[in-house]
Amino acid sequence: MLNIFTLVNGRLFQEEIESLEELSKFQPIWVDLESPTLEEKRWVKQYFGLSIPDDAMDEDIEESARFYEEDNGDLHIRSDFLIAGDDEPRTVRVAFIMNLVNDSLRSKGVLFSIHDEDVPVFRLLRLRARRAPGLIEDAKEVLLKLFDADAEYSADTLEGIYDELEKAGKQVLSGEVTDTLAGEVLGAIARQEDLNGRIRRNVMDTRRAVSFMMRSRMLSADQFEEARQILRDIESLDNHTAFLFDKINFLMDATVGFININQNKIIKIFSVASVALLPPTLVASLYGMNFKYMPELEWSAGYPLALGLMLASALVPMWYFRKRGWLR
Repeated sequence: MLNIFTLVNGRLFQEEIESLEELSKFQPIWVDLESPTLEEKRWVKQYFGLSIPDDAMDEDIEESARFYEEDNGDLHIRSDFLIAGDDEPRTVRVAFIMNLVNDSLRSKGVLFSIHDEDVPVFRLLRLRARRAPGLIEDAKEVLLKLFDADAEYSADTLEGIYDELEKAGKQVLSGEVTDTLAGEVLGAIARQEDLNGRIRRNVMDTRRAVSFMMRSRMLSADQFEEARQILRDIESLDNHTAFLFDKINFLMDATVGFININQNKIIKIFSVASVALLPPTLVASLYGMNFKYMPELEWSAGYPLALGLMLASALVPMWYFRKRGWLR
């Protein structure tokens, strides 16, 4: 899918392109390619003179090669964007190519973005740019706003983690925790821990991309200050993710502690039962070993007396355990 974005009266408008003739009618500042076909790549090369690298969206590219500048001045940035919905949280690799000078289009630059699936941050920026005139002025502003929206999306996701951990904390700390409930809580905590780790990795990647833009000297004074503000926002997110890791570890330890308590209760039952049954076993052994022939033939009161001693020897330890509070 090939979408282009143009500025009209300070607003960002989107057009879906289905032919090279349609593409030649516009002067876009942002060209977005989602799962592009070979034909769409050919249109881009023919109209803009840009060849999209075959490894643009490769996941195994070296980290040091994700940010670089070509001899012709084009900037290449490969950044990961978070997708945290109802499905399994994941990151999507997006390749950006910033063409700062394009004499044929008489523009200040065009931003090209290539990705395999729709990214929530992109939808958020498109919605804002349509409603807020003057939000975007050029292609560099588009890239900055994307990273700004990415940081805000991460912050919103962190708020969701706070809410989920608060629910888990109430379940763990409010009352009796069964093994079934503990298993559910551990599963929920593990999911939030995984999401928190992905957010931390995402904001680290965004920080690197924004820092590269600042070092490349491509930004104006106002844009440079905006980039510094994005880095400050990311720094605050780092503090939140660190706090959430501590909270997750606490809830993990508390849940595992309740599981251990439940297991100790079961072990205590077996321990009390084994100790309480030792005296009756001893009485039965002594009684049976002190008769030459069958006990009932020599002493008719032997069995009733032995049974009474066995019952008493079992009740006395149980009474003592109950008095000490060990049966509660």
